[in-house]
Amino acid sequence: MSESVYKVIELIGTSNDSWEKAAAAAVERAGKTLRDLRVAEVVKLDLQLDAKGKIEAYRAKLNVSFKYED
Repeated sequence: MSESVYKVIELIGTSNDSWEKAAAAAVERAGKTLRDLRVAEVVKLDLQLDAKGKIEAYRAKLNVSFKYED
């Protein structure tokens, strides 16, 4: 097996519907500009609230890794 190097970046996805959709949005968007995505780790989930405490958005913070190309 050859040696490999991976870069890890932090992304935050948002959704009006769920944390799952927020995480998926982040990974899907990253996949449009980065190649060879390897792992996405959800590290934090939170909510964006309006002034009355109603949920405006679900947010998922992810660490995403991708392989450096030769």
